[in-house]
Amino acid sequence: MLSEPRAGRLAAWGNALITGMVSPDDAAVAIVGDDAVHRVEGLPGEDAPVGLTLALGRLRTLGASGLRVALPAPGHPLGLSGPPEFNARALEAEEAVICEGAALGLVPEVYEAGPEGDVHVEVVWHCLAVREAPPADVPSLAEAERELAEALRDATEVLTRLDVAGSGPVAEAAVAAYRARAERSSGREVLAPGYPPRAVRVLELAQRVGALVSLASENGHGGAVSASEMAARGDALRPVERVARRAQVAAYNSVVVERGR
Repeated sequence: MLSEPRAGRLAAWGNALITGMVSPDDAAVAIVGDDAVHRVEGLPGEDAPVGLTLALGRLRTLGASGLRVALPAPGHPLGLSGPPEFNARALEAEEAVICEGAALGLVPEVYEAGPEGDVHVEVVWHCLAVREAPPADVPSLAEAERELAEALRDATEVLTRLDVAGSGPVAEAAVAAYRARAERSSGREVLAPGYPPRAVRVLELAQRVGALVSLASENGHGGAVSASEMAARGDALRPVERVARRAQVAAYNSVVVERGR
């Protein structure tokens, strides 16, 4: 799981722009982040890809009143509302943005170029028609916060019992790197202006939980030596990863949900 999905940056800063909290140029810079450039392809009224500033302005004129995030995974169409063609593209990318009020969605396609050590990333957002319907399986912020606490507690108990956090220098280095990332991220701007403190808190915890799940998944089988223990490890991680994704979507979408009440 990306600790900060590009769809999250686009939705968060796009929502801040829509509500007048930031300028178009500032929103575009924040969305691009460390990437080289972002363009939007297939925007109604445009025959060629356009830059983010123009695209965000055009989406507003087309009726977009807010941007929602989808973070689907196989068997879990989280945040999607159809049609099947859009859902399939979003599932392949594992993320998407849906424009509230405009029946349009954006799916990123990422390109990397350049020699090793000097790779730059370009992103093309494909603009496609979406179905205007309630998104799938998105919890409220309160539900997401409660689920995160419960899932993290349960998974920690299982993983500790099985000793699957890993051992040896590779796992220790991975844990140290995770802790360093957490320290560097402390105090950073997790969401764009205009989001409630609870959304910031939920997103920050969800990102850390997601990073821990990735850490556990990427470091072999740890101390789990039997097939049953490895199966138990997977059973423990899957619902935690699902809860973390749901919480991220709830946080990113919170301002749109709040305005719709």
